[in-house]
Amino acid sequence: MLVLDGRRELPAPFAQQGAVATVGVFDGVHLGHFHVLREVVKRAESRGLMPVMVTFAGHPKRVLLGQAPPTITSLEHRLLLFQRAGIGATLVLQFSEELRKLSAEEFTMQLLLDGLGLRELVFGFDSKFGKDRGGNPESLAPLSKRLGFDITEVPALRLNGRAVSSTVIREAVSLGDLSRGARMLGRPVSLLGKVVPGDGRGRGLGFPTANLDLLHELHPPAGVYAAFACRPDAPAEANALVPAVINIGERPTFADAGHAVEVHLLDFDGDLYGDTIEVFFLQQIRGEQRYPDQAALIAQIRQDVEAARQICLAAPEQWRIPGHFLPIEGSRPEELFA
Repeated sequence: MLVLDGRRELPAPFAQQGAVATVGVFDGVHLGHFHVLREVVKRAESRGLMPVMVTFAGHPKRVLLGQAPPTITSLEHRLLLFQRAGIGATLVLQFSEELRKLSAEEFTMQLLLDGLGLRELVFGFDSKFGKDRGGNPESLAPLSKRLGFDITEVPALRLNGRAVSSTVIREAVSLGDLSRGARMLGRPVSLLGKVVPGDGRGRGLGFPTANLDLLHELHPPAGVYAAFACRPDAPAEANALVPAVINIGERPTFADAGHAVEVHLLDFDGDLYGDTIEVFFLQQIRGEQRYPDQAALIAQIRQDVEAARQICLAAPEQWRIPGHFLPIEGSRPEELFA
């Protein structure tokens, strides 16, 4: 997928070819977002155009309101998920005061038409952009007729009568309700992080761990989880899903150990420093707990590893591996997008 870094990389190299585009943060890249992205891809393929996502490096609410909600998916994670959905190019914009002042018509003409060669603009449920969120299918209809681009509005995707929502997913993840979050995401709650040096305690205990920098992503509460992990930047033959145990928390058995997100990959031996790892939470094994000594902790970790192994073995009963859109997914999204 081609990634364009802001206005300085416009016009896009495909501007003459033309594009079908949508605009938004798409935090979480949940099933509702996929519903829109797949519509962009389908319409672009039918017209021989480039499917394009226009997104923002940070959440616009940080500029508009002075604060933004916790991030379900970092920019790096969103870009990976956009690519998996079939998007061919993503324009990443910094939401600055200058950008904030652009009216929806100016945004459309300067960035979408002149910058991307827009031929069709796809709106998701309650999607708006431009100054005072003035850009919507109704307000831009006169401009589309005058300048010759199409507008398509995709209806809300609802599960059990309720629109899929990033706000609900944030609440579910923060409370540790993995099943509710997964239903709306269409995949297990997942994180993307960079492996950074840790304190080496896991290796000393006989269970080497990868210490993750989560790039500001929201994560479930403290505890021990069974998961799958993969390395999305690795060659295809080295990017298989690997069963894993994830520990999140303060590691209370050790004094002043500090907060960490640590991933122990089962049946894996190799150097992961500097690698990007994506983890998919399947189930919590236990909460965070302090043990009287290292021997007791090691005995518990052995039990955690065995529990994670059994949970991962049973995962295909609930999840499709590999999925069509993701390495692991549920909710049969191809039926939602039919």
